[in-house]
Amino acid sequence: MVDRNRLVRQFASLVAIDAESFHERTMADYVTRRLRELGLTVTEDHASPKIQENCGVTSEDGSGNLHAVLEATAPGKPILFGAHLDTVSPGVGKKAVVHEDGTITSDGTTVLGADDAAAVAELLEALTVVQENNIPHPRIELIIAAAEEPYAQGSAVFDYSTVQADMAYVLDLSGPVGSAALAAPAILSFQVEIFGRSAHAGFAPEDGIHALKIAAEAMAATPNGHVDEITTVNFGTIAGGTAPNIVPDHVTVRGEIRSLEDERASQQRDVIREAFEAAAEHYGGRVEMTCKQQFHAYRVSEEEEVAVRYRRAVEAVGLPLMFRDTFGGSDNNHYNENGIRGIVMACAMNRSHSTEEYTSIEDMAGAAEIVVELMRG
Repeated sequence: MVDRNRLVRQFASLVAIDAESFHERTMADYVTRRLRELGLTVTEDHASPKIQENCGVTSEDGSGNLHAVLEATAPGKPILFGAHLDTVSPGVGKKAVVHEDGTITSDGTTVLGADDAAAVAELLEALTVVQENNIPHPRIELIIAAAEEPYAQGSAVFDYSTVQADMAYVLDLSGPVGSAALAAPAILSFQVEIFGRSAHAGFAPEDGIHALKIAAEAMAATPNGHVDEITTVNFGTIAGGTAPNIVPDHVTVRGEIRSLEDERASQQRDVIREAFEAAAEHYGGRVEMTCKQQFHAYRVSEEEEVAVRYRRAVEAVGLPLMFRDTFGGSDNNHYNENGIRGIVMACAMNRSHSTEEYTSIEDMAGAAEIVVELMRG
């Protein structure tokens, strides 16, 4: 029942809208209009100022989160679907290039924005199919979130008391259509500031306390990469010093920790803090570490209703089913933290966050067909 030509046209229209994080206004207005045309009630919250405050940015064309509702035409539990409005950079001037084999790419100068325009297009197509064919359905809810790419800032401040559904399908996963992630990690972002003492590096280096050396020794003493089978640590940036001939007195190290268990993420945070404190003490410096919990980990079992329903929908459209874990965070982390049991389903996006990003007509149609089955309740 999915109209592939209509789906591709819808996807191309979404791709053509500039919607980098914190600049989703035009996308939010377009999606609101399309959802209302399909008979949904749409409400935009007032999250944009809070999002910008939390991220330390200023934007005049940001948006809030969209919450849309299609009232039930049949008995059944309400179902929530999630996607997001924003794309990563470079995302200005995007256009969808459809190739003869059905693959869709950008022109190579920007990301395509299938993350997450493919999801939005699939949801709009599925809703159209449901309406055109008078398919009975329970209450259908959508959250199309703002600022998902920077650690899902929009869904972090959404008011979940407005949602009736207690299970969700978030369209925001790479991989074969038919696959879904049942578990996602805790993510802690951290910053360590190292304070030493400046001195002339040529005449009196012994008078200084080398902040960069403290940082290097601490990082060398800390496991990096896969520290166990479910946990990673990464030192992402280091900055400091003033000149080649001055002993650096201030260095800032930033990184993140990911783990499929909150406790293990916290343990690695403590390991990092202890390593930096030990190195600072050894050289007579000082450190200050701050850490922010961006996401809490969650795991949904294959026997829970939300997963059972997904299995049934995938089998109904004849696609291979695969459940797996992911090391990426998404809006679904916040859903689960707020009592909504959700899983993240593949939505036909590949090589996301790069100018090599692509999707295909076949995969988008398959994802839309799965959504239609899920909407049946």
